[in-house]
Amino acid sequence: MRIQLLVVGKTTDSRLESLIDEYTRRLRHYVPFELVVVPDIKNAKSLSEEQLKTQEGAEILRRLTPGMEVYLLDEHGREFRSVEYADWLQKRMAGGKDLTLVIGGAYGFSPAVYERANGKISLSLMTFSHQMIRLLAVEQIYRAMTILRNEPYHHE
Repeated sequence: MRIQLLVVGKTTDSRLESLIDEYTRRLRHYVPFELVVVPDIKNAKSLSEEQLKTQEGAEILRRLTPGMEVYLLDEHGREFRSVEYADWLQKRMAGGKDLTLVIGGAYGFSPAVYERANGKISLSLMTFSHQMIRLLAVEQIYRAMTILRNEPYHHE
């Protein structure tokens, strides 16, 4: 089983990029993990929100395979405590399918991406920048792995 974090657009803040790289490195000790970046859509400023979501959605869908379980990081998704998230991840891993978590663009996801998804997860009721949420997502996957191994990273 492999975990993939699929994100729209590159991280432009080198400090966040460094932290994302650090947690990615740590996470790979537990599970095959890949951060996949969908390039920003060209001429995005000339597109409507719906046109942009449609084009980003097409690029997201192009990178998904039929056997993947796909969960969108979405403000209306299911919320977890960290231990609950670890249990949820463990169940996904036991299923043997590759897991892809998707962070959309600034305006969210197209209807086609929602239709393809197996579900939605919310990391918080608060709104974070799309670049910052990448760090939070990778850190929470790492935290879940340490919880599953009873390692001292997480304190409850």
